[in-house]
Amino acid sequence: MEYADRLNKIYNNLLENYGGQKWWPADSKLECAIGAILTQNTSWKNVEKAIINIKSAMDITLENLSEISADELSVLIRPSGFYKQKTLRIKRLVDFINTNYGGKLENMETDVLSVLREGLLSINGIGPETADCILLYVLNKPVFVIDKYTYRLLFRHGIIERETSYEEMQKLFMDNIENESELFGEFHALIVKVGKNHCKKRATCEGCPINFDTHNFSDEII
Repeated sequence: MEYADRLNKIYNNLLENYGGQKWWPADSKLECAIGAILTQNTSWKNVEKAIINIKSAMDITLENLSEISADELSVLIRPSGFYKQKTLRIKRLVDFINTNYGGKLENMETDVLSVLREGLLSINGIGPETADCILLYVLNKPVFVIDKYTYRLLFRHGIIERETSYEEMQKLFMDNIENESELFGEFHALIVKVGKNHCKKRATCEGCPINFDTHNFSDEII
């Protein structure tokens, strides 16, 4: 079966079983961007605690995030872990938007994908996954987000080799399914859903909606 057929079969099975996910959970685009940084190396539960803390202290605006001190912000986002590093990353992102886009997220939306991605990756502490989450979920750009769940799914179904790069996995999706931001976001969210339910570090295949075309399901994967 060709890659396009296999990926579309996976997507359709996940959508049929789980329904639309309507990701990313956030009350604003800026909150979504901050969440993309906070979710690095932690659970979404901890991100929610950090977001609640920020909202209890102030409205999430670029102006407020610019004015709050790093020490104050660190205290608020402490539940997300690595809070000192994440504070710096949030501050750098805010500075990047203020400096390059007049302090307005909407100005970023009109820029081209390649320029935006290069700019986001130039921010110390923001890697491909975080940059692509911001591009897809905040700026509605058609770029596929790769994470640990995506890697596990692709490897366990024999679609990729163990040593496959982020860029290679991303290209696999972007070359073989419709290049559309809504579809990319829905597919990624569904992969996260099945990943949390079944495609964990050690796979739990019973009841999985895509338990077909088996490959390396016995392998433990980080």
